[in-house]
Amino acid sequence: MKNTLARLFRPALAAALILAASSAGAQQAAKFRTIPLNIGIHVIQAEAAASPAQREQGLMYREKMPPNEGMVFLFGAPTTVCMWMKNTPLPLSVAFIDEQGKIVNIADMQPHSTESHCGDKPVKYALEMNQGWFKQKNIKPGTVVDGLPR
Repeated sequence: MKNTLARLFRPALAAALILAASSAGAQQAAKFRTIPLNIGIHVIQAEAAASPAQREQGLMYREKMPPNEGMVFLFGAPTTVCMWMKNTPLPLSVAFIDEQGKIVNIADMQPHSTESHCGDKPVKYALEMNQGWFKQKNIKPGTVVDGLPR
């Protein structure tokens, strides 16, 4: 009887394990294509989040990010942009950037927060970096980011 029950439940257990593994995989950090950006002498390897699904995913579930890497959000046309940190364990800073590539404003964001951080005017891009990166590099509003897709 014991072996019969084990044989009956084995397929159900296997299915449950596969389902659990696929759910965990769905919450892993997705990587996007990378583009080089320049801010003065600083070179950034930025993953580009261009589609609505990519922008929604952003840096969710990332545990760490190398020092000169980030994510640039591409909006196609100037729009009102607000960012939040749902499911994002990294503390980040975000620079809101207009269509000429000029930084409009920069905000620090706390991990897992749903607090909105918005551009001071309509922007075409947002660049997320490790928190404090812009300040450490003395990058302020008015600075131009080169290499953004036009």
